[in-house]
Amino acid sequence: MAAPKKPRKEAPKKKAIVQKKPFDPEQRVVAITGAYSYMGAELIKRLERDRRYYKLLAVDVRKPTFPMSKTQFHKIDLTLPTADADLAAIWKREGVDTVVHAAFLSSPTHAAAWAHELESIGTMHVLNACAETQVRKLVVWSQTVVYGAHPLNPNFISEDHPLRGEASRSRFVKDKAEVEKQIRRFRAENSDTMVTTLRTAATLGPTIRNFATRFFSRPVAPTLMGYDPLMQFVHERDVTEAFVQAVDADFPGEFNVVGDGVLPYSTILAMMGKVPLPIPHFLAHPISRALWATQIFDSPPNFLDFLRFLCVADGEKAKRVMGFHPHYDIKAIINDFLGVHLQDPVTLKVQEGVA
Repeated sequence: MAAPKKPRKEAPKKKAIVQKKPFDPEQRVVAITGAYSYMGAELIKRLERDRRYYKLLAVDVRKPTFPMSKTQFHKIDLTLPTADADLAAIWKREGVDTVVHAAFLSSPTHAAAWAHELESIGTMHVLNACAETQVRKLVVWSQTVVYGAHPLNPNFISEDHPLRGEASRSRFVKDKAEVEKQIRRFRAENSDTMVTTLRTAATLGPTIRNFATRFFSRPVAPTLMGYDPLMQFVHERDVTEAFVQAVDADFPGEFNVVGDGVLPYSTILAMMGKVPLPIPHFLAHPISRALWATQIFDSPPNFLDFLRFLCVADGEKAKRVMGFHPHYDIKAIINDFLGVHLQDPVTLKVQEGVA
């Protein structure tokens, strides 16, 4: 009787290898999520003028409205389950070497579930596509609110400070802190990808529209009796410059992107000509909660913490490592936001040989 045949062993499946085009610093291909936002749109405008960038991919649900010559628009909703596969297919085909992830909300919203899908789940899709295509560089937009406003915060918060926003009661802040946790995990698992996170302070300027610009556009501003925290801003043009620098060169890690100088909240209101409305602390939260629930006021009650405690970031690392030097200090930022046309700080620094 013949011996039974041994079952054939299947050869192990080979892991798919991504055929990557050699990196050419003079023929860059950059994909930008959140392309319709101020941040994404301004970055596209800058890179469109730079001949080193061969092709740009604008990713959003809405197409930017300005003329684009070397930018391809791809309509992709990052909240959809197929977003990561769609992104990976496009990035492989187009040979993307750098991804700028800027698809984040600049203001709190009552649509908390959708916001979480966009920021947390959307980031997961972007990171999956980055891992699948082995992009060379990833630049991510975050905000200094991830540090949280807390009575134990130091005067100037460095990049290695714990992100108290992870435990925040604000969904807006918590989602951004959760995104940073995803980014750190991605960096640990994908050492071949250079990852930069830019944490921007509250951004003001003549054209940008966000939570800070709406808050300081009102004639009356709430204040909490007994509290007058220091605050900081960054100018919209300096933010764009920081993103251009992060795309141009390699700066791994987290960086605070802030303007020079800080001022007390009361001084800022006086400079802007706002009428302060003092509110006792024990009444502030109930009033704010009611106004937020009825959508009369677009500031959630948890943001009152930023009118009580410090949340001022230290920009020294960005200056030392990136060579990022903001052109606008806090007084120039406020003046430009108000439309007070003094001499342009950028022109002034060029004339002085600083820029």
